[in-house]
Amino acid sequence: MKKTDKPIIVEEIYQTSLKNVWKAITEPNQMNQWFFEQIQSFKAEEGFQTEFLVEVENRKFTHLWTIAEVKLHHKIKYQWRYREYPGDSFVTFELMEENKKTRLKLTAEVKEDFPGNIPEFKRESCVGGWNYFIKESLKNYLDTGK
Repeated sequence: MKKTDKPIIVEEIYQTSLKNVWKAITEPNQMNQWFFEQIQSFKAEEGFQTEFLVEVENRKFTHLWTIAEVKLHHKIKYQWRYREYPGDSFVTFELMEENKKTRLKLTAEVKEDFPGNIPEFKRESCVGGWNYFIKESLKNYLDTGK
């Protein structure tokens, strides 16, 4: 992904309360179920930092997250980088209540280019990954009632 790329935007509506979706995207024990099982700590507090390692084939991706903005039950934005690679981005989760359902809008924006020779950093891979997490994994997690 390059900073000249348009942001990735993925939206989904969940058949549950805004509070339930907020918990699923901010509580580590729930995030482990649908997002990354390697997350050990996470707090929806501005300035909070966490890191965790994901290995793909023989490549390491130490995720470095810093919480940039929080509006309780409505928005969380974090800086998303990797220890092993250059590149910097922001990921924003926005929640809106709609008729006892919850709409989630995810926006992923690149602020500094990621390496073009790593498959996971190709735009198609990122789009596919976010669609999977938001439209499949989180949706299945919330639909099964945890």
